[in-house]
Amino acid sequence: MDMLKIYFAGQWREGRGEELVSYFPADGSVNARLRAASLDDVELAVEAAEKAWRAPSWRGLMPHQRATILYKVSELILQRHEELAQLQTRDNGKPLAETRGLVASAAATARYFAAACEVLEGELPTQRNADAMTISTYEPLGVIAAITPWNSPIASEMQKIAPALAAGNSVILKPAEATPLTALKLAELFEEAGLPPGVLSVLPGKGSVIGEALARHRYVRKISFTGGTTTGKHLAHIAADKLISASLELGGKSPTIVLDDADLEQAARGITYGIFSSAGQACIAGARLFIHSSIYQPLLARIVELTNGLRIGLPTTPGIHMGPLINAKHRESVQKYVDLAKSEGGRIVIGGTAPSDPALADGSYFLPTIIEGLSNQACACQEEIFGPVLVVLPFDNEEDLVAQANDSVYGLAAGIWSRNFCRSMALASRLETGTVWINTYKVFSISTPFGGFKESGLGREKGLNGIKAYMQQKSLYLALNSNPNLWSD
Repeated sequence: MDMLKIYFAGQWREGRGEELVSYFPADGSVNARLRAASLDDVELAVEAAEKAWRAPSWRGLMPHQRATILYKVSELILQRHEELAQLQTRDNGKPLAETRGLVASAAATARYFAAACEVLEGELPTQRNADAMTISTYEPLGVIAAITPWNSPIASEMQKIAPALAAGNSVILKPAEATPLTALKLAELFEEAGLPPGVLSVLPGKGSVIGEALARHRYVRKISFTGGTTTGKHLAHIAADKLISASLELGGKSPTIVLDDADLEQAARGITYGIFSSAGQACIAGARLFIHSSIYQPLLARIVELTNGLRIGLPTTPGIHMGPLINAKHRESVQKYVDLAKSEGGRIVIGGTAPSDPALADGSYFLPTIIEGLSNQACACQEEIFGPVLVVLPFDNEEDLVAQANDSVYGLAAGIWSRNFCRSMALASRLETGTVWINTYKVFSISTPFGGFKESGLGREKGLNGIKAYMQQKSLYLALNSNPNLWSD
């Protein structure tokens, strides 16, 4: 098997770091082999990026010209939709139905920020002093270090690349070590779309080596990271030391709340999707379920029934609900959390182990799992498992419910199920999370800001302000008369 080349400093070349192997999580087969970037490669890439964003061939482009490149990339993604979906499925094991949606999302993101680039305006602040007029403009930051996770690569990568490029920056993308393939394919598409050399580089490798070197590099002016909270805190310290900005989309332990007036079928189906789609490998997964005690048993029974009917298997098989976890090591981590929950008094209602089907023995599969009997203080309720594990807790009092829902270091998302929108909105205002879904879950719009409270992160992605997050503001004062300043008299 030939070694894949990586893309940096405007060229396709073999990395000079250690060998990386991309595995298909469904059966352990090898997708590709490549050499990771080395520290010397990082230096070359960032030096090239620093020159590229300052060059007239990029900085001198009008906004509509940068937008043209993003529109072209969006078109190329749609033209190669199935190829990209298949590639991401091979990369991280998600069912094709999900990866097709993520590819479409990436195309929409490129298109949205192309449009945002074209309509972005400066400001004319109101002035009390008639002797001068002020103009506020937005300018690029420079070199952006974009560090992405393995669970939704193509969507996460485009949510960083597109606004950063639309703003006129250059980008060094460090994909997750386990999932380098879609990032390299995106580099191909941007090159084909006419992006000037050096404006985008892709450096696969370990986060502790390549991500660290990027974050600390003197030319990097912003860190945009999606991943674990521990790593996010570390990167925040680096950003603080350098006095640069950081966007951090981190972990979550999202509460889902079912009030006593909810539509039970709607809630049951939404909850099942909210935790078990993507095999639970989502920062916004609805992992803590609070059900009003008056409907606890019938709703739980229906969720168990739906869970029991989920189809688990090879992610390329039509109709599959759940594929494998990313790798065997992660499955071991999920299993340890389930075993710990049992030791803390939890009762496994369904699942709790790997499937027994011999056809799935070579993959890193884990059964959808529901646990009851725990308190909100249990590890399974407080720590992010990042797998298909749902903890169910009854409640009676809304004040106690709010206290429990907010009793978490995280604050990324939440769900509310109720027929009463006034009641739902009042409850939503009391939840300490960046996103609240009401009678739906895991629905996204590129035009709507996304980010977390507390240890779920800093800053926001998406929305019109998503492009400004990759820019810095400059104020200009224009004298409206030619009178000299008489201070020195």
